[in-house]
Amino acid sequence: MREPLVFLPGMMCDARLFAPQIADLSHARPILVAPLIGADSMAALAASVLKIAPPRFALAGLSMGGIVAMEVIRQAPERVTRLALLDTNPKADPPGKAPDRAAQVARVLDGGLLQVMREEVMPYYIASDDPTDPILDLCQSMAEDLGPQVFAAQSHAVQTRPDQQESLGRVQVPTLVLCGAEDRMCPPARHELMRDLIPGARLAQIPEAGHLPTLETPEAVTRELAQWLNV
Repeated sequence: MREPLVFLPGMMCDARLFAPQIADLSHARPILVAPLIGADSMAALAASVLKIAPPRFALAGLSMGGIVAMEVIRQAPERVTRLALLDTNPKADPPGKAPDRAAQVARVLDGGLLQVMREEVMPYYIASDDPTDPILDLCQSMAEDLGPQVFAAQSHAVQTRPDQQESLGRVQVPTLVLCGAEDRMCPPARHELMRDLIPGARLAQIPEAGHLPTLETPEAVTRELAQWLNV
């Protein structure tokens, strides 16, 4: 049997972020989506993933999920057979962002989760400028289901994340670095950097997609993942 595939979703997202890929790839291998909840640091979130993951597995993470994926392979490189980093960032959070993140968390804990998501977060999610795009409704639903406490914990994990550039140079498994060509949250230059840091990594930029290409251009993303998995 082919190795299982573990997906790690982005901040305030769940398995629905990868629904098209799960539907198309699950015939070929077991798929697990690990929830990034219950901890407020990248190290603890990665440890929680390793607790529930199979002994050996392919690993794909998007956005915050990609950051956790980098920490997973740093902690347990012997368990990861393949690595896919989607629309993510290997660098530490700039210190100057801390006040804004704290204010955002305060608004969320004061009942403003959906407003913060709609007005401050989701405008950076997709390439389309259409505020009625159903992808945004799905993102709002995922955020609402996870709730404000998860937002606060995940925000702290993102803010305190370590720089992973040095550790990426030690990755020794087949690696796909993928992004939407119009990603404004994690621009393509970040992915070119990761491609250059990881020996033998392949870069795929998906046209007409922003930060969530798994939902914006699902067929193109699935093709890239299938190639990476040798399906």
